[in-house]
Amino acid sequence: MRKHTLCVSLLALSSIGALPAQDNNEKPPIYVYVSEWAVPRAEWAAFEKNDAAEKAMMDKLVANKTLTGYGTFSNLIHQEGEPTHGSWMMATSEGRIAKALEMVMAAPTVASPALTTAKHWDYMMVSRTYNSRPGSWTGGYLAGAQWVVNPGGMRDYTRVVKSTLVPMLDQLVTHGTLLSYGMMTEDFHTGPMGKVTYYYTVADSDGLDKVSKAFDDAFDRNPTAGMSLNSLTSREGHRDFLDRVHTMTNQ
Repeated sequence: MRKHTLCVSLLALSSIGALPAQDNNEKPPIYVYVSEWAVPRAEWAAFEKNDAAEKAMMDKLVANKTLTGYGTFSNLIHQEGEPTHGSWMMATSEGRIAKALEMVMAAPTVASPALTTAKHWDYMMVSRTYNSRPGSWTGGYLAGAQWVVNPGGMRDYTRVVKSTLVPMLDQLVTHGTLLSYGMMTEDFHTGPMGKVTYYYTVADSDGLDKVSKAFDDAFDRNPTAGMSLNSLTSREGHRDFLDRVHTMTNQ
């Protein structure tokens, strides 16, 4: 869920949350709180130990329905001064995210030097296009991309995404190739309007190759979809990300 990932990313799809009119096929909104840190390399082990120490608390928040899922990750494509680690938590309302944050902020690990000395970014996202397999995993990969949809192009962008790519993604979830995917906009904006972010998770490196091939095949079968998405987005600000998942739970 970082803000950068694989080029199979014409999908940067998540604009659905920004549509002013409700689609009859829309799912209820899911809110995703993303935290990222730029951790000095010498503190990586301590930082990841803190994540492990908070797992029981996060599992409790999923069990009592406060959260619908959570995960932690580290960035595999490092850039100077940018995030090295991150986490996400998902809920059906902003209030439930806030409730979970209250527990996280009260945890002893929040005062750890690995946290207090790191640069930090937070994002509140929302999505109405998503799917996941229930369960818990360690390892795996989180990948995705971020794009900016051209002014006035959000409806067309969403229409193309929903008609050409979402059915393929749902099928990959059903078959177990994907553990989850989502397409998001910012709920509380810190970036430009029209910014869309998509992500997906897989259990292992073979899953990355399978998803990449699925995207290639989809655009080979329907090249106009790729051209349409390209015409509706700006190359300015495009970023890809590829992260290693430490732990992940989906309700």
